[in-house]
Order: sequence, then structure tokens, then C-alpha cells
Amino acid sequence: MADITDVSYRPGLSTPIGMDVVDFAELRERGRRREIDLATPQRPDFHHLIHVAADAEPLPHAVDFATHVIEPGGWLWVRPGQVHQYAAEPGGALHRSRGVIVIWRPGFVAVDPPLGEPPVLPTGPTADLVDQARRHLLAEYDELGTLTLEAHNKVLRALLAVLLLRLAHAGPEPSTAAPPDGPFERFRAAVERDFTRTHRVADYAAALGYSTRTLTRAALAASGTTAKAHLDARIVLEAKRLLVHTDATSADVARLLGFRNPGDFNKFFRKHDGRTPLAFRAEARGTARP
Repeated sequence: MADITDVSYRPGLSTPIGMDVVDFAELRERGRRREIDLATPQRPDFHHLIHVAADAEPLPHAVDFATHVIEPGGWLWVRPGQVHQYAAEPGGALHRSRGVIVIWRPGFVAVDPPLGEPPVLPTGPTADLVDQARRHLLAEYDELGTLTLEAHNKVLRALLAVLLLRLAHAGPEPSTAAPPDGPFERFRAAVERDFTRTHRVADYAAALGYSTRTLTRAALAASGTTAKAHLDARIVLEAKRLLVHTDATSADVARLLGFRNPGDFNKFFRKHDGRTPLAFRAEARGTARP
């Protein structure tokens, strides 16, 4: 069992404010210098856009209990707050593969299209357009001295937004993002902020000035699940993070997540996972008895 390492945004020297580009070799070196074991669970407070070179080996990458394989030419977006792990053991995939990681602080770009797991592998003409966007972004990133810092950052913001939008539409069916200031996005942000304080959709609706029916319709349209299902899933995810990556007791986890008593938490968790919290922990850590 390994505790979660909270990783804050620390760009390299002489990099644009709010964004950085790191290849896999530099990532390993930064981990060594900062004494961060890349094979352990990490929770960064910034975005990761991971790209595996077209002629490199696939890269397995774990994000919140799901392991994804980024194929050559593929991409994976890890958002702030997600717990992820590299296959970084000596001689492992991170050492054998090649690629780059674009990292940026929340707010560096306004666009936030629905791109994430599973990894995106552009094909056909779209692949060429995505690669052009990638090369243009990296070229501008390297040209730090040809523009003022303010102009340089504006160019990078625009090019990163283009790359994200190209990737969001790289699949067979382009995704449609919910309006950034619409009911669902406001609800999702409120849940992220307050899910340990209240577990009632009605409380979020009242705080945001919507009816519960409006939030449910917005959630169904944007994610295919109800507002209550979205809220419960967020609570379950955090419970699993705490159970697997910390030694907190079930009672401790219940308290941290805002449950009145451990019994309510046990019932809630079992309803959504099918196991008790401690049974889930034992299976996830490989310590369950046969």
C-alpha cells in the first residue's frame, strides 16, 4: 500500500507561466530530483495531457482504479484531483516508451471539452490535424525569446485550446460539451467542492438557484446519469481513494466524507459497490482471504 502523493504545479525554469511541456525522460529526471516515486499514486493539482510517440511502445497508465493503455500516437487527459500512477518501475513502460506530457494550471485555457478516459487514438485525416496542432504547440513552446512573455502565453493558450478541441473531436462521434456556465457544469463544480458537506441534490439545487428537476435533466443530457447518481459516484470514488491509499478506518472514512455514523456509510458503500468498505479495501490491496 502506498499513500497518495499530492503534487503541486512546479514548472521548469524559463517556462511560460501556467504551462509546461515535459518529455518522458525529463519526467523521470524531475521525479528523481524532487524525490517523487512516479510508480506511487499521485494527485496533482494541474492537468496532464499525455501523448505517446507514434513509433514508441504503448504506455499503461492507471487513473482512479482503471488501467488504460495509451497506444502509439494516442493521448490521455488526466484532470486535477484525479489519482493516477505511471508504470515507472526500472525497465518498465515509462522507461521503454517515448512521448511528451503537456501540463497546465486550471484556468490557463478556458476550453474544457469532454476528453478523458479512455485514451484517444486519432485516425485518418483527423490524426494529421491533431499532429499538426501538437507540433505547432511544441514549436511555439520552444520559441520563448521571439515574443514578449505576454504574447507568448496568449499564443500557447490558443494553440493548446486548438489541440484539446481537435482531440475532443478525434473519435468517430464528436463529443458535445455541456455549456461551461450551464446547470450541469455549475453542479459538477459545486459537488467537487462540497460533496463531503452534503449528500443531498436538493441542497445543491437551492445553493445554485435551480430546481432538483432542472439539475437532473441537465445531468442526464450531459452525462447520461442523474444528478443524484453523479453525486453518489463522486462520494464512492473518494471513499475508494481513501480506503486503498490510506490506512484510515472505515469510521474515519465515514467521518471524512460527511456521514453521520459509520453504519450509514457502510450501507451507502455496499449499495453502490456490492461490498463492504473493508472488503473492497482487502480485494483492492490483494489481501482478501480466498
